[in-house]
Amino acid sequence: MINRKTFVTTTALVAALTLTLSSCGNGDATDDQPAGETADESPDETADGGSSQEPITIAIHAGWDEGIAVSYLWEAALKNADYEVELADPAEAGPNYAAIAGGAHDINFDMMLPNTHADYLEEYEDETELFDPWYHNGSLTIAVNEDAPITSLSELADHADDFNNKIVGIEPGAGLTKVTKEAAIPTYGLEEMELVEASTPAMLAELKGATEAGENIVVTLWHPHWAYDVIPVRDLEDPENAMGDPEVITSIARKGFSADYPEVADAINAFELSDEQLSSLENIMFNEDDGEDPEDSVQTWLEEEENKVFFDSMLG
Repeated sequence: MINRKTFVTTTALVAALTLTLSSCGNGDATDDQPAGETADESPDETADGGSSQEPITIAIHAGWDEGIAVSYLWEAALKNADYEVELADPAEAGPNYAAIAGGAHDINFDMMLPNTHADYLEEYEDETELFDPWYHNGSLTIAVNEDAPITSLSELADHADDFNNKIVGIEPGAGLTKVTKEAAIPTYGLEEMELVEASTPAMLAELKGATEAGENIVVTLWHPHWAYDVIPVRDLEDPENAMGDPEVITSIARKGFSADYPEVADAINAFELSDEQLSSLENIMFNEDDGEDPEDSVQTWLEEEENKVFFDSMLG
């Protein structure tokens, strides 16, 4: 792949050489240009000048709400600073990381470490750049309604009747389901409780219904998720760490991105979102707006003055 800077430099040299050859043997001034002066060129500004020779392309993992939300937030911030931006069609994580390593895309904002995407980082480490984490609580959880009679997984077995002896889960093939079945249930002696393996929408529907009816419920859930912004729910403590340590979410770019866009790279390294910020953005985008217009959802989120101040500081 031709590096962007190499391409721009080569193009400029060819243009200059062509102009010089065309003027050889004719030192007289043209109608528009004095002799000995080159025509004003209109090269693309550098990225730090507010635009780039090519759009910054953002790769998005299909179905990963937090990555979709933050990608549209960065699209808005970059456009606000006069950068050209393109969002690639959502794809699976593997093809996205391969495309970034190969230079087809510039950046992805949803690499979970140290576990979920570790294999991809190891495979493409030499062809990519890793940024500082922007989110620090990517955790798998088992949660209950906020006014439930327990606060810890260690209490759940003794209070199984309070939850109809049922844990409402998500898709059977989800990593969260596997961890719940293979780690949490045996660790805390929950074998007598039924783990309902259905779907994420079904789990959320039951969670909403139970909390609105003032009933106890226990569900498998994770951070970040918009449910924490709108449903009175709390995580059960996990003293045995059966659900595993929290992961961070960071950004990964093609090799050379920081050299081409130093101010953007500095801003991405400094960028962080709290649980409250991320869950509120996801709530607007995927709950209130049903994911139908992410760009409009970002603008709605920015109507909150605190969010607008944060947004203005992203590339300020």
